[in-house]
Order: sequence, then C-alpha cells, then structure tokens
Amino acid sequence: MTMEQIIIRYIDLPYRSKGYVQRDAEGDYNIYINARLSYNTQQTAIKHEMAHIKNGDFDNKQSISNVERIASCN
Repeated sequence: MTMEQIIIRYIDLPYRSKGYVQRDAEGDYNIYINARLSYNTQQTAIKHEMAHIKNGDFDNKQSISNVERIASCN
C-alpha cells in the first residue's frame, strides 16, 4: 500500500467520540482527534486511526464491528 499524506486535525467532538479518519478527494487521509481528550487518550486514538489506514479499512468489505476489533488489536 502506498501511503498518501496523513493530516491530523484536533477538533471538538462529542465526548464519546475519540476520533475518526476520512479520505479526501486527493486521496489523503485526514485524522480527526477529539481536542477535549487528554494527551494520552489522543495518542491512543491516533494509533487506532493509523491502524485503520495501515489495514486498508477503506477498501475492506467486512462489518464495521469486525474492522474496529482488528484495529483495536494493533
């Protein structure tokens, strides 16, 4: 897999949401991390979202619960 640019953005999200990743029109990955969380929790969320990128989850046809389970193991 070729890694495109990864951009990390800190924004206010609902407290239950640690972060998420989206691919933009240029193919870059935008990781959105909850700015309300502690530094350590933010770092854990970044690692989790990076696992989604590394695992190629954007092209994965598995269920979301299975994709999340696999990303949490990395």
